[in-house]
Amino acid sequence: MTLRTAVKDGVALVTLDRPDRHNAIDLDTAAELAATWRAFRCDDAVRAAVITGAGGRAFCTGLDRSAHVPQPSSPFSLDDPLLHIGPKANDLWKPVIAAVDGMACGGAFYLLGEAEFLIASENSTFFDPHTTYGMVSAYESMAMAQRMPYGEIARLALMGTAERLGAPRAYRIGLVSELTAPGAAAEVALRRAAVLADQPTEAVQGTVRALWAAREAAAAPALAHAPQLIALGNLPPDRQAELFAARKRPGHQEGGPDGGPPVR
Repeated sequence: MTLRTAVKDGVALVTLDRPDRHNAIDLDTAAELAATWRAFRCDDAVRAAVITGAGGRAFCTGLDRSAHVPQPSSPFSLDDPLLHIGPKANDLWKPVIAAVDGMACGGAFYLLGEAEFLIASENSTFFDPHTTYGMVSAYESMAMAQRMPYGEIARLALMGTAERLGAPRAYRIGLVSELTAPGAAAEVALRRAAVLADQPTEAVQGTVRALWAAREAAAAPALAHAPQLIALGNLPPDRQAELFAARKRPGHQEGGPDGGPPVR
């Protein structure tokens, strides 16, 4: 199993458990996430959830590059294994808090984009490596554009691995709602989730659905274009692999270049 779940007092803690891969998501993990959210729909013992990553170095670094995902030849079709890893994609309207401790990048934004709010440790960083490796940042950027000022997500998406958004700035621009000491994001998120779990369930879920409806109305036309933008803009997989293999690996700071771990 690449996912751990624990339920206590109405709150589920969902932990991506691949610390040796910086919690990158392979196909088994993607399937486990979807199954977990769908199971929570029918589990009245779960009234709120927290999603986090194991190990302290990364929340999630997106799709594991070792995952093989065959694609149809049509530019009008796209098989994206991360499209269904989030709670909303699985029709779960119980509130979910993301607890970020360490790196969150690329495909991690599918999860962050479907959380109600983010809590992050002060040493966390956010980045999007797509353009550096010849890929279009479409679904990821569209999700984060709902949470960040346009200039901030544009900089993050276009600068690729050359940009790091640190947790303090993420807090100042509203991406993160609360900062914690290193290693404490999940603990704090569980306390906030306990408050949500104690509220009347129907009112909480109705409010989650109302908030998401407002976001859906704005995002739906953009999302319809994503498969074609990816098909037209992505370099061939072998060229992407060459760029990834040639990445630099210096120590990074916010805004500094770094190839990073396996990411999508």
